Amino acid sequence: MSSVAVIDYGMGNLRSVSKALEHMAPAGTRVRVTDVEQEILSADRVVFPGVGAARDCMEEIRSRGLEDVVREAAAGKPFLGICMGMQVLLEHSEENGGTPCLGVLPGAVRYFGERLSDPRSGERLKIPHMGWNQVRQTRPHPLWNGIAQDTRFYFVHSYYVDPADAALSAASTEYGLRFTAAVARDNLFAVQFHPEKSQQAGLQLLANFLAWDGTD
Repeated sequence: MSSVAVIDYGMGNLRSVSKALEHMAPAGTRVRVTDVEQEILSADRVVFPGVGAARDCMEEIRSRGLEDVVREAAAGKPFLGICMGMQVLLEHSEENGGTPCLGVLPGAVRYFGERLSDPRSGERLKIPHMGWNQVRQTRPHPLWNGIAQDTRFYFVHSYYVDPADAALSAASTEYGLRFTAAVARDNLFAVQFHPEKSQQAGLQLLANFLAWDGTD
């Protein structure tokens, strides 16, 4: 029996993520929402979702003793980060006056800014970036299988990841500026958008993850 651990650190839309995974999972797959170290590390695949603020997220991860668990899972098996679960994989976030993060990936999380505008029209853009937007795949990856270039996914965020190594980027999106919408390295893939809220395209990405062996 294949198993998927959805990391529970008290923040995130865990039910919708787990239900979407269960919907797309092959028969016999067990999806478990858990903060138990052994259940996370023994699972075949790990999903790390999240919403909210970086500081609160990191405080909850530390309070549950999950820092090293997340790092170990991200280093050793197919691993999917979603939204805040993507951002805190980096070294540092500008949110909350500056928040040290997990340092799984090199780089920082940046604020869009108070005066973000469309570079073509000059129109002021609202923060947070919320709603459907195109995702441009910047490198091939098994998680893009069956997903057309420039497919729209659903976003909700005021900060974006800025990887120190451009080779980590697997997709980009434009909202006042072009930012990284997905990162990939070895067995790790993470997205800024919410696949569980992105209708058929998001479900396809989750299905791809459930079939992925952790290699490019």
